[in-house]
Amino acid sequence: METEARNSTEAALLHYKEGLGLFNRKMPRLSEQYNAFTEECFEEGELSKREKQLIALGISLYAQDEYCIIYHVKGCLDQGCSEQEILEAVGVTAAFGGGAAMSQAVTLVQESIDELNQLTQ
Repeated sequence: METEARNSTEAALLHYKEGLGLFNRKMPRLSEQYNAFTEECFEEGELSKREKQLIALGISLYAQDEYCIIYHVKGCLDQGCSEQEILEAVGVTAAFGGGAAMSQAVTLVQESIDELNQLTQ
């Protein structure tokens, strides 16, 4: 059953979850192992979950992966990152990724923060 999204960020997250669900049904063993691996990578350790989400957001920006950008903006917000912390991580990424990273930061990251914050209000 398809759920109606209230904004483009939520629509992208739903689209990703739907695709993941289909992949899970077709490749359950691989999907289960991948999910276990990634869950372990994001567990609290010497680095906090917050720090790991900020790192993942930077890598997502650098890789120009729009689904991961949105997913990790949400992860940052869920872990209590402020908008300023997210934007500072974006700045570090832009220092390495140049214009491509900055273009995603000034559009998709800011739109995702705004839209995801509206969902929690």
